[in-house]
Amino acid sequence: VNSAAIRAFTPTRIVLIGEFAPDPRGRYLVLCNHRSWCDIPMLQAAFNRRIPLLRFFLKQELIWVPVLGLAWWALDFPFMRRHSRAKLQRDPNLRGKDLEATRRACAKFAARPVAIMNFVEGTRFTQAKHARSGSPYRYLLRPRAGGTGAVLDAMAGHLDAVLDVTLVYLDPEPSMAALLAGRLRRIEVHVRTRPIPEALARGGDYEGDAGYRIACQRWLNELWVEKDALIGSRLP
Repeated sequence: VNSAAIRAFTPTRIVLIGEFAPDPRGRYLVLCNHRSWCDIPMLQAAFNRRIPLLRFFLKQELIWVPVLGLAWWALDFPFMRRHSRAKLQRDPNLRGKDLEATRRACAKFAARPVAIMNFVEGTRFTQAKHARSGSPYRYLLRPRAGGTGAVLDAMAGHLDAVLDVTLVYLDPEPSMAALLAGRLRRIEVHVRTRPIPEALARGGDYEGDAGYRIACQRWLNELWVEKDALIGSRLP
């Protein structure tokens, strides 16, 4: 529905760039930067019928959204409870609960075609967030490795590849309003198929294994350096 609506009612052109072998029966972890509320419909349109339905990790409160919440639940979209740093300080027992929930959700996907979508930065990029975070990247926030580490652990031996996706909006302020108003003319979806690094392929305990945690963080930081350079090379 999203793909058809974008084609029918907007002049937006979604350009898929990169070399990968589409497989609707494949099993993928999709890692992507998070730029706008438009990201989800853009990704759904770009990968429609090319890979399995993208399944996003959603905040627990979104299950109460009328109609959509029930649809997401029926499609096995994982719902996560996110806890603030202050709440974790008040109740240390909550630490690691989100990673446990990630592992439980992924257990359902181990034996069937799936594309698990992870916005690794954990939140949408804005200039204000970028300034506050002290990000070393020009166009990206720092990657958060915990969710990726938990997925790789839960899906160890069951993933065909990682799809490293970079969204590039040529419009400086992409938004859902701009999309609906027809102001987003071209959006590039760059995709690279990545093997899972040997140090991560067998999974590991992200919280308890420092070696696994550091390897996961280092790998994502390397991807983000490349991703940042790619975005810079595509912007006018």
